[in-house]
Amino acid sequence: MKPIIDKAEVSIDFPDKAYLGTFSRNSMFDVACDAERVRLRLSHPGADHRTAEIYLHYYLLADILRALAQSLDGIMPIDEAHLSELQGAVRNLEKSLERRRTTGNNQSKR
Repeated sequence: MKPIIDKAEVSIDFPDKAYLGTFSRNSMFDVACDAERVRLRLSHPGADHRTAEIYLHYYLLADILRALAQSLDGIMPIDEAHLSELQGAVRNLEKSLERRRTTGNNQSKR
């Protein structure tokens, strides 16, 4: 688990109730992947302990990333600190995906 250095908010609305949770600096997160999906887990320790897990299959995750890119085109400029963090994360994802492609191609040739 890694510390959350910023903040995440989770809201789940049902017809008769709503669940709201905030995960901030004293909370943790982790991400795990398998062949079909990504799991994001947010965890807040202590007396008011809570955990949220989100499972996204890869096609949905790709759609979300495309929608995020389109959404960013429509807003005011992002400050340099946030922009640098996002660009670095996208570069890391791109490198990891490219390694995955290379590894997958090498394994399929065997």
